[in-house]
Amino acid sequence: MVKLTKIYTRGGDGGETSLGGGARVRKNDPRVEAYGAVDEANAALGVARLHCSGESDEMLARIQNDLFDLGADLCRPEDMAGALRIVPAQTDRLEHEIDAMNLKLAALESFVLPGGSAASAELHVARTTVRRAERLSVALAEHAVVNPHAIHYLNRLSDHLFQLARMNNEDGAGDVLWVPGATR
Repeated sequence: MVKLTKIYTRGGDGGETSLGGGARVRKNDPRVEAYGAVDEANAALGVARLHCSGESDEMLARIQNDLFDLGADLCRPEDMAGALRIVPAQTDRLEHEIDAMNLKLAALESFVLPGGSAASAELHVARTTVRRAERLSVALAEHAVVNPHAIHYLNRLSDHLFQLARMNNEDGAGDVLWVPGATR
């Protein structure tokens, strides 16, 4: 378990930060950008949870914990023995939850616009933040070793949040649908 006794260290005042293993990098390093976006997604989920209850809130609580695992995974280079890693079982759980939600949802007749209920709107914000984290993680993987399961998890998570947003729009009945060319 992590124990923090002091919140500020002044170590980042020069534009650098430490990775999980202690290596110092610039704060705009692609690895920091990737796990920073994961942190942003986690914060967006915290806001979404203010509008969720029951099963939705329970799923989001598990996902928030997973996102801390994912941030820890990304902040430690792959070759570090004993580092916390995202594992396939975490992505499998998301897939099972997506499939269960899909059974309850009305069929889509158009693309969905972010909105409807407050919970749905916030979940769409979180979904797009997860997509950014995924893009940054893929970019990082082009020049550094990244656990492929971390990228799989992010990809599946955005699908999960899309379905969860629909579930929080009266199982899709309250979805705001795109009407192509409606404002011409």
